[in-house]
Amino acid sequence: MRWRRRLAAATLLAGVLFGSAALVGCANLSHWSQAVSGHFGVLRAARPVDEVLADPATPALLADRLRLTQQMRRFATERLALPDNSSYTRYADLGRNAAVWNAVAAPEFGFTLKTWCYPLMGCAGYRGYFDLTAARAEVEALRQAGWDAQVIPVPAYSTLGWSGWLGGDPLLNTFVQREEGELAAQLFHELAHQKVYVADDTGFNEAYASAVELLGARQWLAAKPEALAAFEAGRAQRESFLTQARALRDRLGALYALDLPLAEKRARKQALLRSAQAPSGYERWFAAANNANLALLGAYEDLVPGFVRLFERCGGDWPRFHAAVAALAPLSPVERRARLASDAGP
Repeated sequence: MRWRRRLAAATLLAGVLFGSAALVGCANLSHWSQAVSGHFGVLRAARPVDEVLADPATPALLADRLRLTQQMRRFATERLALPDNSSYTRYADLGRNAAVWNAVAAPEFGFTLKTWCYPLMGCAGYRGYFDLTAARAEVEALRQAGWDAQVIPVPAYSTLGWSGWLGGDPLLNTFVQREEGELAAQLFHELAHQKVYVADDTGFNEAYASAVELLGARQWLAAKPEALAAFEAGRAQRESFLTQARALRDRLGALYALDLPLAEKRARKQALLRSAQAPSGYERWFAAANNANLALLGAYEDLVPGFVRLFERCGGDWPRFHAAVAALAPLSPVERRARLASDAGP
């Protein structure tokens, strides 16, 4: 995510530091203020990893995880051709379980993410808040306006490399204790946002980073069979979840295409949402499911197979792969998706 969820995610997300396209109006000014103060609060809390490791008060488990992240950081640069900068060489304990909270919204009968636009980085399908109460207020206002909306907790966000002069994006307590494969995936995802970023195309950016996290984590774990097996088991469980979520989205999409009275369409929609089958571990996600989190899920996942195929067509060569992705940036969103769906060479 860039100045964002993970959105998600990371993730992200994109709107965290640039709160509005123009600083006009009390609401936009308020969002700008909380975004700037929130991010600089994260930076103030960050300490160099070496300093944290030298501190006798640092728990041994945290020290082990921080050492592991520095190995992953070098791997990302040397093996995955991801940026070599100051990001993830500092650590911050934020005292909370999310880096930011994203407000996400979609129409009552559709899956097109509402977008918010920001200076420099364009538009994104989420709006980031460092304050959970403010994020909930935004989502409630969106619901009152007729949107399906959700608050999405995000464990990390990326500043696209723009904060390098301030020490770069720090490691956070919100994700460093993850299982090894998922920790590597998180780092590689956020660094991918610094490698290639296309304004106004959330789905392209997040799916590219999601592909990098998957492929990169597998390479990181290649010599660690037990950790790789655990990672693949978790991803297989997630794939079962994605299958069910896509099936629900398809059923809802078919309903939305029907010419029905509004009250009947709403009733059928709620019936479909209530009847959705939730895989083990994802019950809470399905219990709160609506068009917003279904649309956001699509932004992160729908284009991933296309990026994986592109990586394979590049012969597994990371610099060539990143260059091929960057070559898609000047195209329109429709053309980018057509290229990813084709079997043409990079």
